[in-house]
Amino acid sequence: MITQFRPSQLSAWLETARVHGAPVVLDVREPAELRVASVTADGFELLTIPMGVITARLNELDPDQPIACLCHHGARSMQVAMFLQAQGFVHVANIAGGIHAWSAELDTSVPSY
Repeated sequence: MITQFRPSQLSAWLETARVHGAPVVLDVREPAELRVASVTADGFELLTIPMGVITARLNELDPDQPIACLCHHGARSMQVAMFLQAQGFVHVANIAGGIHAWSAELDTSVPSY
């Protein structure tokens, strides 16, 4: 089962994730989406790998590192989280509501689109 949390719960996830290593937020949106809105890494490493190339770039991720997947609303990131778990990644989560919720709940300076 994939852990899901809202952006407003990011701090709590980061705190619990740290026991397993340095937390990563994996933004799986497309480059055009990243140009519209992006998050700032604060207490986590930010990686941007579009969903469509995650398989080809899987070697850039550490299967033992805690990874929270992020997209626009949470559907694509959930698919990536399930894929990572199927590939043997141990500590995978999905950020429910995506960057849209991130803007509303955590950082209003992030544009909503």
